[in-house]
Amino acid sequence: MKRSCGILLPVASLPSRYGIGSFSKEAYAFVDFLAAAGQSYWQILPLGQTGYGDSPYQSFSTFAGNPYFIDPEKLVEAGYLSSSALKKYDFGDNRDYIDYEKIYLARFPMLWEAYQNSPYALKVKEKWTGSSYDGDRAAFEQFLRENEEWLPDYALYSAVKKQMDSMSFIEWEEDIRRRRPEALARYRQTLADEIRFWEFQQYLFYQQWTDLKRYANDRGILIIGDIPIYVAFDSADTWSRPELFELDENGYPTVVAGCPPDAFSATGQLWGNPIYRWEYHKENGYEWWISRLKKCFELYDVVRIDHFRGFDEFYAIPFGDKTAQNGRWRKGPGYDLFAAMEEKLGRQAIIAEDLGYMTDSVRELVARTGYPNMKVLQFAFDSREDSDYLPHNYPMNCVVYTGTHDNETMRGWYSDVREEDRRYAADYIGIRRESEASWASIRTAFMSVGDTVIIPMQDYLNRGNEARINHPSTIGGNWKWRMRTKDMNKKLADRILQLAEIYKRQR
Repeated sequence: MKRSCGILLPVASLPSRYGIGSFSKEAYAFVDFLAAAGQSYWQILPLGQTGYGDSPYQSFSTFAGNPYFIDPEKLVEAGYLSSSALKKYDFGDNRDYIDYEKIYLARFPMLWEAYQNSPYALKVKEKWTGSSYDGDRAAFEQFLRENEEWLPDYALYSAVKKQMDSMSFIEWEEDIRRRRPEALARYRQTLADEIRFWEFQQYLFYQQWTDLKRYANDRGILIIGDIPIYVAFDSADTWSRPELFELDENGYPTVVAGCPPDAFSATGQLWGNPIYRWEYHKENGYEWWISRLKKCFELYDVVRIDHFRGFDEFYAIPFGDKTAQNGRWRKGPGYDLFAAMEEKLGRQAIIAEDLGYMTDSVRELVARTGYPNMKVLQFAFDSREDSDYLPHNYPMNCVVYTGTHDNETMRGWYSDVREEDRRYAADYIGIRRESEASWASIRTAFMSVGDTVIIPMQDYLNRGNEARINHPSTIGGNWKWRMRTKDMNKKLADRILQLAEIYKRQR
């Protein structure tokens, strides 16, 4: 692979006038910033609709996009909303952090108003009835046909969930929870307008994301997307396809996902996602997984598979446990899944997120696939051992990070780390004071032999832990940090470009 570099920045962390990053003019400006800085990649977090805890790794659907990312200004341009209508919605006014409560309370009413005043509404207003909008309606119907494998179930799930006051599907009335045919037919009829609304949101999401991705690709920027290994329990996927998961006769999980005690958490991480019935997936040729990956390869140029080691062995925790301490490792599908995927979809660009406790079998799986794995500088400086994360131990086929969305910022890490490890990092990287920790670490990553380097935007901005994205195994206060427009400036782009040129990583 050609030596290259990119920047990690979640879409939600982009600046905007409407409380959260979106596919707006600021996203296009960030693409221009990447191009000016000589970058080849923009890495984002999962684009799915966030559920409880606002985590993109706990989505209501593995296929649906996040309606929060729909740009309100494009709705005004299309004539679905007026500028004055936008002003009545309170999206929050904190430029540094997302207020998810305000976003939730304002975004969907705004989108509902846009839906009712669009050519796609079931009860279309007179101004949209003319034949000049037939092309728009035809494109919408084509979108519905192209996504009929998942969209009808997602839209029905979302409509019923709203009627049930956002209760988890496991608490719904028995007939619809069990998907009895007469109940499905009845809800589809009575909630037809609401179902159409959720389809409308997905149409806008995919339309706007496709345009933004095309703009990036035309400027030489490839998108690295992120696919969570698991789906949320309360999701359209679990409700519509229960046979895919280890559930009991009442629809509850028998075991849930997580990881054992480690450096992030003394009691482990209890994610709570249902575990796959891997025997069933194998029997039907991994058809659901192949459909899921196919959609990802349409959305992104490169796919980072989160928790890749879970395909070798996964950690199963008894349902109902309060911590992850009683979990047990079980065998996953291994290489068999990726062989099936490659047979159906061809060779694809994938990054294996193989962080955490490594075993020989995980290393063998990563090596057999040939996918580059991840090397994180923050994991390198345990003064008690020689780590695989130290740059002098890197192979070329890897992706190097200073940190990820689950880590402290580099400056924050340097101020918090054990004194012995701080001295080791200072000697290895050449850090003389805390204010130099970020850029010295970035330079060390750039000069490594790793083919690709991805740096979180917060490290380029030399920010402390006030700019951290996520604290694993905690709920609340995560996924909130926002970049400011002024941060995307020519001076910073020139400095990043200079590094890319020195170490032959420029686009």
